[in-house]
Amino acid sequence: MSRVALPHDAKAGPTKPEVRAVLLQKLGLGPDDHFVEVGSCTGAVTVGAARRAGRVTALERKPDRLETTERNLAANDVAADVDLRAAEAPDGLPDDADALFLGGSRNYEAVLDHAVETGVDRVVMNVSRLEVAGAATEAFRERDLLDEVVQFQVSHGYELAGATSFDSDNPVYMLVGGAGGDGEEVAADGDSVGGESR
Repeated sequence: MSRVALPHDAKAGPTKPEVRAVLLQKLGLGPDDHFVEVGSCTGAVTVGAARRAGRVTALERKPDRLETTERNLAANDVAADVDLRAAEAPDGLPDDADALFLGGSRNYEAVLDHAVETGVDRVVMNVSRLEVAGAATEAFRERDLLDEVVQFQVSHGYELAGATSFDSDNPVYMLVGGAGGDGEEVAADGDSVGGESR
């Protein structure tokens, strides 16, 4: 699969490639899935999802960022039907999503309520601030959505005095679950790989 091209800047960093790889594996998107993204920003996740899911709905409340999503989407090969919406969630959320990603924490409780009400199978939220991660974990638990919390950090090597040193990215907390409640882990191809969550 080709890399995601992001020639247009949204004045906010995209979800890092390594984080996107884990995110897409956790979502386990397949060609029959309707994926919904809240906060598309650069469109990096939108593109990755559109290469796997049959339909994609991406919401972005800032018009300039939605335009960036559209332009970056056009710079990549995607086969999915993509609907870009200028909306602040939960407004604009469809009722038939199979998988949902929250790329930011704005209005996340209302988005989680919508996910429960509409039975979204897979829900993933990325958080970089510790306090928000704690509150969001509780919000997932209160709604019986939480399967797991994953914390990871990526470091990139660079040359320093003829050797390799590392710069680390901000840690990411990834909350994973869904209203389906069956606790099955999903593989990248959409098939379940285990009977219980870890």
